[in-house]
Amino acid sequence: MNLSRITTSIIVAAIATLTSFSQTYRLPGQHTEQADNLLANQAKISHSISVNPTIDYLNYSEEEAPEGDIYEIGWNSNMVNCYANVEVPQTVIIRDLDKFHMPCKGYVTSPYGYRPRFRRQHKGVDLKASVGDTIYAAFDGRVRINKYEAKGYGKYIVIRHTNDLETVYGHLSRFIAEPGTYVKAGDPIGLAGNTGRSTGPHLHFETRYMGYAINPAAIFDFANQTTHTDTYTFDKRTYTQARNYSPEANAEYARAYTAQRAASAADNSGKAHRKATTRNARKTVAVKKGDSLSRIANRNNTTVAKLCKMNGLKANATLKPGQKIRVK
Repeated sequence: MNLSRITTSIIVAAIATLTSFSQTYRLPGQHTEQADNLLANQAKISHSISVNPTIDYLNYSEEEAPEGDIYEIGWNSNMVNCYANVEVPQTVIIRDLDKFHMPCKGYVTSPYGYRPRFRRQHKGVDLKASVGDTIYAAFDGRVRINKYEAKGYGKYIVIRHTNDLETVYGHLSRFIAEPGTYVKAGDPIGLAGNTGRSTGPHLHFETRYMGYAINPAAIFDFANQTTHTDTYTFDKRTYTQARNYSPEANAEYARAYTAQRAASAADNSGKAHRKATTRNARKTVAVKKGDSLSRIANRNNTTVAKLCKMNGLKANATLKPGQKIRVK
């Protein structure tokens, strides 16, 4: 066999291999609409981009230390950022935002944006939550990661959704959904906590598109517990900005949320007190061998008449050892 034939065989084999590879490897589904999406604009012009919501401008509290970025720090071989070498389009319409569930009902305690104190970007929002509060999947999708990171997110979950978004839920106290599990919007995935680099219980919540950390307030209206619109146009120039974000509306919701939680706690406390009072008010004794109603009445500072009324008995009733008699 001469050299030209060998070379030709190698080329044919290489082409066959590439053809087979191209038939089995697919980029995420959004790329099939990339040509159309490149010219897409936001659905409603009324949802204009607000000013940059920095911590100084909004005057919100900061955590003692920022979370790490799980897409940049400690992204090891079993947590590969599959978007690292994929070209991300300039603009893409993200659909099906109407099929959502709020990750938790808490108000924003620390928004997305630059944190001057730490000289770095806070790539999500912090939502008020108590340890043990249920955290829910924001959209339908599959759990990609649940992991513990002591110096950052603590216990966190990453879900890849059917609308091509990924969401991150940090500082959890417990995992409910396991990696590979398919979840529907509103399914419980974990419990809120204070794990990792956190100074108090809360949920750190991120929305990402192919690794880009979108400002969650561009998608969610946390003060009204809904999404702004049914679609969102991801744009590399504006994805860090919010839509119609209002600190005043958030503050009003925070007051309503706090009042509701206080009322619920008071109601639960009242129910517990009433149960305890009821338990204390009702008292029963077991009949001993040779007991009569008069002996039981004498031992418990009551009368036979009262025992008969409380227990539906006659004064001459025959009692059996072990029988329960209400005395109070």
